[in-house]
Amino acid sequence: MKVNYSKGLLLKGVPVIFNKKGANISIGENCTIKSSFLSNLVGLYSRTIIVARAPAAYIYIGKNVGISGATIYARKGIIIGDNTAIGGNVKILDNDFHPIEFEERNKLLNDKNGGNSDLVPAKEIKIGRNCFIGCNSIILKGTVLGEGCVVGAGAVVSGKFEDNSVIVGNPAKTIRKLK
Repeated sequence: MKVNYSKGLLLKGVPVIFNKKGANISIGENCTIKSSFLSNLVGLYSRTIIVARAPAAYIYIGKNVGISGATIYARKGIIIGDNTAIGGNVKILDNDFHPIEFEERNKLLNDKNGGNSDLVPAKEIKIGRNCFIGCNSIILKGTVLGEGCVVGAGAVVSGKFEDNSVIVGNPAKTIRKLK
């Protein structure tokens, strides 16, 4: 089980960081992870949770990234670019946690060996450099955010977005481009 972090990591509160055997979590230089209630006055619902849940899963967090009470959960992979700010209570989830079809869900529920992760739909997430993800947003599996994207508070994001997009809503869409 590998969790690598670089110099300058600042923890405000105690995050939950877990990875499965064979998974990889890497946190770049000068990152700040906020996990205590008063560390972000937007009001954090829980500690930051970073989980690589499958044997080949990975989470790569770039340099100078700020995270506040977010959940980052990978079964495939999540890449977060340098200088990105992840607001309070954000969820970044590269998987559905369970199959959509009830027959497959029942197979998973009845599996005595801990669940067949191949039944859980998952797709890599890529978040570019210099992005801002507003509080209470959800970034869903397969999402690609270009460089400099801004995600509005509470957005439910799925799909591919060009550099410098301002993304809002449920379902999220680009409302304008930044210069």
